[in-house]
Amino acid sequence: MGAGYDICIRGAGIVGRTLALLLARERLRVALVDPPRRADASPDVRAYAVNPANQVLLERVRGWPAGTATTAVLAMQVQADRHGAVRFSAAEQGVPALNWIVDVPALEAQLAEAVRYQGAIERLDEPVPAPLTVVCEGRASRTRAELGVAWQATSYPQQAVATRLECERPHQQVARQWFTPEGEILAFLPLGGPTGHEVAVVWSVASERAAEIAGWNDAALAAALHQTSGACLGALQIQGARASWPLVMAQATPWVGRVPGRAGESFALAGDAAHAMHPLAGQGLNVGLGDAAELARVLATRERWRPLSDLRLLRRYERARRGEWLRMKLATDNLQLLFGHPAPLAGALRNWGMALFDRCGPIKSRVARLAMGTA
Repeated sequence: MGAGYDICIRGAGIVGRTLALLLARERLRVALVDPPRRADASPDVRAYAVNPANQVLLERVRGWPAGTATTAVLAMQVQADRHGAVRFSAAEQGVPALNWIVDVPALEAQLAEAVRYQGAIERLDEPVPAPLTVVCEGRASRTRAELGVAWQATSYPQQAVATRLECERPHQQVARQWFTPEGEILAFLPLGGPTGHEVAVVWSVASERAAEIAGWNDAALAAALHQTSGACLGALQIQGARASWPLVMAQATPWVGRVPGRAGESFALAGDAAHAMHPLAGQGLNVGLGDAAELARVLATRERWRPLSDLRLLRRYERARRGEWLRMKLATDNLQLLFGHPAPLAGALRNWGMALFDRCGPIKSRVARLAMGTA
């Protein structure tokens, strides 16, 4: 492609590659900074919940994996520590699936293949000058600090523990979540297609307990997950590696601006470089892909005379996505506070609230559509 890029995207994760593919469809010349990954990196055990709106987006850019790398979720069961419960059903909502659980390595590989065949994208090891730089490096972004962007983070007293399980019983395309009296949150996300027996695990626990769990062998971890899940999928076996990371609520300020010391160059942040949230609602990637879609839309529909570096233009993106992020932040933070509080009164309140919510059809349907990105 040579020199003369329109946009430089720093970070070639799921959000960065999706954005590059969207921009290339608009005939923009994109430099995608994708340095070689470490050969000794641990296997990625994560799985993401992708809502129907973003499933369509990924299909549009040919980034949707085939086969059993994606599993349609037909039902969702959320169980509180007593009798409170909420159940969602794709049939009740009149949709093929509430969302899809996607194997992260498979999604990344499919997007990388789509990028490889897109002539308007050039993969580079180092950043290059461009009218617009988009930072998609994740929450640990170095570029964000170089640009002078503040990162306001509030740590939860929890860590996420992730692994995968082989289950005695099939998951039946049901995503399951439990809130325990101790304030822990456990999620089983179905993998391996409609008849699969594998689930991805995300277990949010107190930081001290996470350190304790790190010392357990596979049998001890499987036994604890079996107990917390009420043995709903029968005998469990750990499959593969584990991962753990601290949980934070964070946002960057600002999301757009001028590149210091470079006339005519601006920047925008997207995905986890702009914000981070608790995983209990499974919306982190969906918000990040929403950033990519909105930024691509704003750039594609700009006035012909307006350059890509125009701050008025970029603030359209920032206003739209910051509002969406603030709504999601409020929802996830309040849910974490409510379900993470061990006081008996809080427990009674959340169980009563869940039981009431489960019976409120119109409100429940509205929340489901918001989570699916179809409201």
